[in-house]
Amino acid sequence: QVQLIECGGGLVHTGGSLRLSCAASEHTNAPIAWFRQAPGEGEEREFVAAISRSGSVTRLADSVKGRFTISRDNAKNIVYLQMNSLKPEDTAVYSCNGNGLFATGTFYAGAYWGQGTQVTVSS
Repeated sequence: QVQLIECGGGLVHTGGSLRLSCAASEHTNAPIAWFRQAPGEGEEREFVAAISRSGSVTRLADSVKGRFTISRDNAKNIVYLQMNSLKPEDTAVYSCNGNGLFATGTFYAGAYWGQGTQVTVSS
């Protein structure tokens, strides 16, 4: 079973940047994705970005296009989420997901989850 460990979260001001990392315990050929869950009771986990095993296919949620990029270094088993021009509405716990599936117009989460890292954007 692949274990995923996120790091890189923190507190930034509006317009700031953060880079999240997702380290896998072993090499995985599966897509890796980022999801986020905003604070508040009843908030659902929201898809943010995904990248194919080769890195040639990426998908971003409309809400982060033009601001976030996803990349992976398979030699190090790490997937990165570069977040620029952060907004208060980006505040959430960001979780790494493994073994998901690209589908037309969407991405299905896989079975593996990291513990999450908190991102807080102050106004």
